[in-house]
Amino acid sequence: MKRIIISIIFLVVAALSSVSATVSAKADGESSELYAVADSRDVYFYSEPQENSGLFILPYTYYVKVISLGEPFCRVEYLDDAAPYRKITGYCKKSEITFVDFTPVRPFLRREVTVRYSIEGNLPTVGTGAFDSVEITYLYYGSYRAGTSLFHYVYNNGEFGYVPAAEELTYELNTDYLDQTSAETPPPQNDPAGSSPLTAVQITVICVLCVAVVGIAAFVLRGKRSDVRHKDETSDF
Repeated sequence: MKRIIISIIFLVVAALSSVSATVSAKADGESSELYAVADSRDVYFYSEPQENSGLFILPYTYYVKVISLGEPFCRVEYLDDAAPYRKITGYCKKSEITFVDFTPVRPFLRREVTVRYSIEGNLPTVGTGAFDSVEITYLYYGSYRAGTSLFHYVYNNGEFGYVPAAEELTYELNTDYLDQTSAETPPPQNDPAGSSPLTAVQITVICVLCVAVVGIAAFVLRGKRSDVRHKDETSDF
């Protein structure tokens, strides 16, 4: 009987070890990336954690990847190094971005803008027409207003800069956050107790094994009491 109890105990220990390994693997596999969405049309991306260092206004409904939290600025990344784009690192005000507890499918806006430049002076001819303008395509990052003038912050040929814009750029809105936005404060990170709870099946298995151990232990103790009573009764004769 002792062997049976020892075997059951080993099963419980093995089950707990398995569950612990599963939880640990799940925690290791979970993404620790934190994103925040620009859910208003005036969220600035700053080059430095200073009010006067605004580079551009983030595209409305798109995200930044949060590198580190701070007050009042968080360090963030926008876009990535997937060619032809280039990741840019800077800051956003913590109070102006909304943190989410999921990884967006399409966090960054990928949009191009084409600018036509006019050429003045003695122009060469190409065929039958004058070569009087040239078009250059840029990768769009955001917009910037200086008084009544509008500019686009763009990337091209390894350089960031501004190009004049006649009007606001139109693009498809990213509405993922409307269904999944969390509270405005960042969700807890690296919280082993909250990030990987036991499943119902795992809890059930552990409970059944524990009940089995208790039941067998009670049965053995009952048997030992019976043996003691039997010995006491036979000792009277």
